[in-house]
Amino acid sequence: MANAAQIMALLKSHAEGDDTRFYAVAMQMAAKAARSGHGRMARELRDLVDEARTQKQLSVAKEGTPTPLVRPRGELVGLLTVAYPKGRLVDMALESDTHEQIERVLLEQRQRARIQQHGLAPLRKALLVGPPGTGKTMTASILSGELSLPLFTIQLHGLITKFMGETAAKLRLIFDALEETRGVYFFDEFDALGGERSAGNDVGEMRRVLNSFLQFLEQDRSDSLVIAATNFVGLLDRALFRRFDTVIEYQLPSPKTATKVMRARLALLETESVKWIEAARAAGGLSHAEVTSACEQTAKNAILANRKTIETHELVKSLSVRRHTVS
Repeated sequence: MANAAQIMALLKSHAEGDDTRFYAVAMQMAAKAARSGHGRMARELRDLVDEARTQKQLSVAKEGTPTPLVRPRGELVGLLTVAYPKGRLVDMALESDTHEQIERVLLEQRQRARIQQHGLAPLRKALLVGPPGTGKTMTASILSGELSLPLFTIQLHGLITKFMGETAAKLRLIFDALEETRGVYFFDEFDALGGERSAGNDVGEMRRVLNSFLQFLEQDRSDSLVIAATNFVGLLDRALFRRFDTVIEYQLPSPKTATKVMRARLALLETESVKWIEAARAAGGLSHAEVTSACEQTAKNAILANRKTIETHELVKSLSVRRHTVS
């Protein structure tokens, strides 16, 4: 159920006309209802928020301001893919430090006009580092959804070529796009592009590409967000870290965070009999994605057996299967 702080936040965001904040608080209330076992209420709240967003977009369109919808064209085809995620930060279960860093990026982006009026620049270049499956890719999607911006994912297989100078030229196209279209530009598996220049197996072309990237990133003064993610932070060139506004570290979920993930993924089923301490112990060492996958498998098993109740041994078994699969 909603607490006093959430109700006050709803009223304040409504009074200030901050629709983004209003919807975010409403989604927080929905998530809390789901965790408390009020699945029906959670679904109804989410449906109301989605309907309100749709009505807002329709009313804006009727007033003559089209809803922005962009697609890569010309030479950018094959370099970028675009998506319009609807995810919210409340949907993620992260360690508190990581969560706070993402919240800070969102805060400065929402208040960027005020920050810029004082001659300062909001956070918009973030390097995400940590093990696979811990939420880095989802973070790019969440930033896009929270800020209502398109998510452009850079296709490294189309960017990196064997021809001298061609990769740097393609990078220039991407940074030109940053200037022309505000969005979240996501470089996944960034170590393929930002590897250490002094590496013994490096070739001259990739050193030139990295130098070009460093130059473009430093010169970039657009309003777009540049998000890079890597599972192998040790492979990155040290000079990269100075070019990013913030470095956000991701970790395997703690028992508390793992329990949050499991409760959220199983919220639409009955979990009163689940011993969460035992389940969290079984989830130790698994990533967020692996815990999520185990929960989804457990839920499907129950649905196929025409049951609404989740038992501890079923969840523990699914978690153990995931552990053996990835080991």
